[in-house]
Amino acid sequence: MSEFHYNPHISVDCVIFGFDDEKINILLIKRKQERENVYALPGDLVQKGEDLDVAAARVLYELTGMENLYLEQFKTFGSPDRTSDPVDVEWIKSIREHPEARVITVAYNSLVKTEDFDYRPSSFAEEVLWHPIEKPQKLGFDHNEIANTGWAMLREKIKREPIIAFSLLPEKFTLRQLQTLYEAIVGQELDKRNFRKRMLRNRFLVPMNEKETGVSHKPAQYYRFDDEIYKEEFAKDQWFLF
Repeated sequence: MSEFHYNPHISVDCVIFGFDDEKINILLIKRKQERENVYALPGDLVQKGEDLDVAAARVLYELTGMENLYLEQFKTFGSPDRTSDPVDVEWIKSIREHPEARVITVAYNSLVKTEDFDYRPSSFAEEVLWHPIEKPQKLGFDHNEIANTGWAMLREKIKREPIIAFSLLPEKFTLRQLQTLYEAIVGQELDKRNFRKRMLRNRFLVPMNEKETGVSHKPAQYYRFDDEIYKEEFAKDQWFLF
């Protein structure tokens, strides 16, 4: 048997959220497994001597073909029964040299525009897909817990750093587009009048001398996000998201 080049006790899992102009999705893979279709987060073992951040980027690329994402480590998961499900146990035995090893995983997350990244399945991923987060999907291992934790922590970070949300919008956008994004993030419908009133208090939301064209409804004004003003407001702690 060839030398085992992976640490059998440490893995990385990537929780990638994508905005498609209407809703927030999560990136999933379908494992190559007989009898059952099992969906999971992109994840795998860390190589011996490999940096964790490097491992996360490598694993994501090897399974999905996606690269050059900003990945942020958010939590470690190490419950002894992470791999207690018989379906998961069977799959591990089919691909690993040390299927009995207890594995602690380090989770990473990211929020991207889905249109900015291509993907393709590889390795033990039979399929790669964007799945709407509002539609529950049973995942392998403890990946539901990891995904829910990652989304909760990312939403809290967006409240503190709204620049993350604005990075998902085009360079010029309408207040309607902005509200659609925020509703996708908070998971509920927001009052249009109050939302616009609160948003327009922020100086980093700059109106442009330009409106929509070729639309069936009343053309809406375009706005842009001013990074320099945002940095000034951020330093003063005068901004807010919700």
